[in-house]
Amino acid sequence: MTLSVNSIVRFVAISMATLPAFTHAEDKVLGRLGQALEPTPIYSRASSNSRVYHRAKAYEYLIVRTTASGSYTPVVMENGRLGYIRTAKVAVLPYNVTSAATVPASSRPTGSATSRSGSTPTYSSNGDAKAQIAQYGLRYTGTPYKWGGNNLESGIDCSGFVQQLFGKIGEKLPRTAAEQAKVGLKIERLEDLQAGDRLYFWDSKRGKIGHTGLYLGNGYFVHSSVNNRGVATDDLRNAKWRNMLVAARR
Repeated sequence: MTLSVNSIVRFVAISMATLPAFTHAEDKVLGRLGQALEPTPIYSRASSNSRVYHRAKAYEYLIVRTTASGSYTPVVMENGRLGYIRTAKVAVLPYNVTSAATVPASSRPTGSATSRSGSTPTYSSNGDAKAQIAQYGLRYTGTPYKWGGNNLESGIDCSGFVQQLFGKIGEKLPRTAAEQAKVGLKIERLEDLQAGDRLYFWDSKRGKIGHTGLYLGNGYFVHSSVNNRGVATDDLRNAKWRNMLVAARR
């Protein structure tokens, strides 16, 4: 899958507001879409003793090169130079970033109150639609978490997030995570997961399925959660999420 850069903020943050699903042949691939896992510096060299180019915020989107330099991963800066972030501090998502669009002067960081306009992509096969709607969900990174919320712009909870996105491709899902987990093709093994599959997690306090998200591929998923204070990505390979995962549906 490939994304096109719509906005590069300061050094490396990109806006997810109007990213088209596909790129043209003439588009230059700048790198992969990455995301800082926590507040962390980006250095001028692969060393913590070097100058700090930028201090990435938690969940800030970055353009990274997939070839890591030891314990550091190269990051593409706005001026074309490379910075370096600790590999353990960045998640590399399965999407390329290209040079398709120009950088507007009024760009704002990911998660700010920018417009989320742009038509929902449609595809010839249901599998493609689900994979791309998961990608489309990244546009709403930063939307605040709201219990019972149904608005992708102003506030939404986990099951509302999944329900609203699937509604955009014509699939009607029940409202709660527990109800959604009963609908669709059951995925038995983690290695069979595909982008766009729905993930369901156990809530031990309530004694039932109480959380859901959409698988992006490469071990990552997008969801609206209390801990992240809204829509963000997380690593399914993290023991916390692996231990809570009880079901997946396609």
